[in-house]
Amino acid sequence: MARMHTRRRGSSGSDKPATDEPPEWSDVDEDAIEERVVELAEQGHDPSQIGMKLRDEGVQGTPIPDVKLATGKKVTEILEEHDASPEVPEDLYNLLERAVRLREHMDENPGDAQNKRALQNTESKIRRLANYYRGDELDTDFTYTYEFAKELTE
Repeated sequence: MARMHTRRRGSSGSDKPATDEPPEWSDVDEDAIEERVVELAEQGHDPSQIGMKLRDEGVQGTPIPDVKLATGKKVTEILEEHDASPEVPEDLYNLLERAVRLREHMDENPGDAQNKRALQNTESKIRRLANYYRGDELDTDFTYTYEFAKELTE
């Protein structure tokens, strides 16, 4: 278990059902699913939000419990194929958003030591994740700056 910035252990989440084919009641055409995925991305939804929307609302009224089982491709793969993938990966984007919020809070509350540490930890995670993505999903010369994060998340 990765214990990044704390002594506690993470709590385990639920697992997806172990199956390799979509349920019979969810038999929507692959192209229709892909179209809906791209459409939702253009409306500004993140890949994880797209998955939840397809699970809850479905396509043509039929829920899609697992996009990968139904189409053989992940949501992010579908977006890449249709040139609709986001500028930065979703996990990195969420950390950038958090860093911007924390930095704004620190500007208003300079004595808040707890959130100062939270900001340091968040920025460490950003740098660590940027190293992972650099050269692949990020430019080779990508470096994290607050200004870049603020610009991106507005």
